[in-house]
Amino acid sequence: MPADTATAYPATFAIGGDFTVNRLGYGAMRITGKGIWGPPADHDESIRVLRRAVELGVNFIDTADSYGPNASEELIAEALHPYQKSLVVATKGGYLRTGPDQWTIDARPQHLEEALHGSLKRLKVEQIDLYQLHRFDPNVPVEKTLEFLQKAQRQGLIKHIGLSEVSVEQIKKAQEYVKVVSVQNMYSVDNRKWEAELEYTRAQGMAFIPWYPLAGGKGQALAALDQLAQKHGATPQQIALSWLLHRAPHVLLIPGTSRVKHLEENMKTAAIQLSAEDMAALDKVRAA
Repeated sequence: MPADTATAYPATFAIGGDFTVNRLGYGAMRITGKGIWGPPADHDESIRVLRRAVELGVNFIDTADSYGPNASEELIAEALHPYQKSLVVATKGGYLRTGPDQWTIDARPQHLEEALHGSLKRLKVEQIDLYQLHRFDPNVPVEKTLEFLQKAQRQGLIKHIGLSEVSVEQIKKAQEYVKVVSVQNMYSVDNRKWEAELEYTRAQGMAFIPWYPLAGGKGQALAALDQLAQKHGATPQQIALSWLLHRAPHVLLIPGTSRVKHLEENMKTAAIQLSAEDMAALDKVRAA
């Protein structure tokens, strides 16, 4: 592709202004057992995935105490501790787990305190680089949740604070208490419910971290992705990820997998250059 037709994008982003990471990171949810419950079926492969990710240039890993629960954080520490200075490990709190595929929101300060200290212990660190509130809890006054995060940050247990699955209004409310440096919402080629949040975070200098970043399977999206995949000699998944990298400079990707082969395929996304015409074709895809 001629250089003048390619749409360039920055390879890195500075979380909170001081943690510069490669924008193609890794999400560590899938290295646990079925239903994101218990240990992985292949422990050694999970360790290989984490180590291979870092070898391939990943220096931003996203996890949560609820992944397993606990298993994902334990595997990260087993595979990578002591961590490279450039590696940022982000985790989350705010969910209780009672079984496979069962998730209960719990953002009570008491629960978050227990979750935070558990994460610190499992990850073998004295401070979490980026601690994200997994969800606001409709049964807990938002002020109580935010006051806990504010307190934990002042105590030095958290370096930076992020949010997940939040609206612009909720982000603004959180900003009354803490500096929010990232937002993690579901977003993809064919799921743009949080478009306003993506633009707000861009204006605020926050990272936007799409979860479930691959297309949800709608026909129009699949057709467009398939067509561009053939054009670039890539997979539809790689095109979907590349679109996100091109979409905005503050987008950080965390595609997850439990297999080294799939990880290596995802990492090849960085070499794909989409043209303005390619981006326009994908921009026509909208969620039904």
